[in-house]
Amino acid sequence: MRSGITMASTLPYKISVLVFLENQAGEHLLILRKKAPNFGHWSPIGGKLEMALGESPFECAVRETGEETGLRIAIADLHLFAMIAEKAYEGETHWLMFLFRCRRRLEALPPDIAEGHFSFFNRDAIGRLPIPETDRAALWPIYDRYRDSFVALRADCAPGRPVQVIIEQVTPPPA
Repeated sequence: MRSGITMASTLPYKISVLVFLENQAGEHLLILRKKAPNFGHWSPIGGKLEMALGESPFECAVRETGEETGLRIAIADLHLFAMIAEKAYEGETHWLMFLFRCRRRLEALPPDIAEGHFSFFNRDAIGRLPIPETDRAALWPIYDRYRDSFVALRADCAPGRPVQVIIEQVTPPPA
């Protein structure tokens, strides 16, 4: 046993991005997921890195934004505000997630895609939606506090226990 983790229980590790997009009114674009993970829950758009191609998290965020919303953005339109290492998410996998805030605003609601249905929500309404428990406990509070700076965190998401989030580093926004 190292650092409180039993090495005998290995889970796959996946790398993904989430992209926080807003419309002109400052409402957040969320997708009601039709597929796992987060089936039946509202969440920001995103996806897994094309690791076989050597895709970077920024390249993945640009690609996923275009594929899911039709919005064509550049790397310069993105601000990386968080990196989260989630241990044992839903007891099935570990995730390394890169969270981006897109500086470009959406002008209209994107059409539905195979992954789900889109809608815009103001920040207060998001707390009343069916969202993953890790999003409620960690993701949205992280967004609220660090969206203009950078934070590296780890989260223990093992089933049957409350999500525990530990901040590993914070970089304040430029003065």
